[in-house]
Amino acid sequence: MIECSDCILVTGGAGFIGSNFVLDWLAAGLGPVVNLDKLTYAGNPANLTSIAQSAEYTFVQGDICDAELVTSLMQKYQPRAVIHFAAESHVDRSIAGPEAFLRTNINGTFTLLQAARAYYDALTKEGQGRFRFLHVSTDEVYGTLTPEAPAFHEETPYAPNSPYAASKASSDHLVRAWVHTYGLPAIITNCSNNYGPYQFPEKLIPLMIANALQGKSLPVYGDGQQVRDWLYVGDHASALRTVLERGRLGETYNVGGGNQRSNLEVVTTVCALLDELVPQSTFKPHLQLVKYVTDRPGHDRRYAIDARKLEGELGWRAQESFETGLRKTVEWYLGNAEWIENVTSGAYQQWMAQNYSGRGHKASEQRTTTEAGEGAR
Repeated sequence: MIECSDCILVTGGAGFIGSNFVLDWLAAGLGPVVNLDKLTYAGNPANLTSIAQSAEYTFVQGDICDAELVTSLMQKYQPRAVIHFAAESHVDRSIAGPEAFLRTNINGTFTLLQAARAYYDALTKEGQGRFRFLHVSTDEVYGTLTPEAPAFHEETPYAPNSPYAASKASSDHLVRAWVHTYGLPAIITNCSNNYGPYQFPEKLIPLMIANALQGKSLPVYGDGQQVRDWLYVGDHASALRTVLERGRLGETYNVGGGNQRSNLEVVTTVCALLDELVPQSTFKPHLQLVKYVTDRPGHDRRYAIDARKLEGELGWRAQESFETGLRKTVEWYLGNAEWIENVTSGAYQQWMAQNYSGRGHKASEQRTTTEAGEGAR
């Protein structure tokens, strides 16, 4: 158990982005971490095996909607910051079952804000000067862009189009209200599509890798021309550390990789990398595995992030290009086949069957991409 009071409390730290953040934070020697995670299907303690025995790391399994638990953790560990990742984040799942998204993303954030507010109010003046609440959100709150529209910036009006996006927009508004009404020292970040190690394979890139390696079909939504800005998860972690250290209280910072790609380009690049890195595969060329399915309801056409505020004010820059980050990602999944096998449980297979079997294959004019959940937030 952590004895040092100079720690941070991370919610959802066993998920994709959260676990990468925790690993990077501890590798940089920035202080102890308390990780609160409910361990739903997307929360995987195996992501953090390398630090499980560290004296700087404490894991607590629990729900952010549990006010008594959250309050007790803040009182016990006296964190200097809360970094809030915990969220239901898959658009398709939000369409199939929106209730869980409203509970976790809205009620859970409310619970955390109330606990953080009470904790902050009881701190000394010095403690209040150090405390931060960092709310990690998504670019999906802004809605969709036409091909020629400028990228999302921090003043872009919210226009969420899915239950997931609406729940995250609601949580953003709650954080803003707690800043302006109660003086909570909070900051919001809205990120673009993340990719990298430890991403649950319902999302676009790991799903394509896992399916292609097994010769399974690569399910395609629509015409594959949906455009997203892709952000390597390690760059996202560095951006969050920067915002936590130097970001202005009450502000929002957009975090993007500067890598707009259509889903066609993403899948084509993944398949080309697999052709190169797995030359013995009997499924080459892997692009032949693409199959087309009916598009999902309310599918946003384009996201793009304008990160100039973060870059100009705080000096942050993404270090990975899409090409270098994607190669690292594919190589990681190729080297961690056991991790993929362990997370693709019976429940996961049941979900995939539920989500895609009813859509059917779509005969299409030379379309070669997918979406399958895109990136995680």
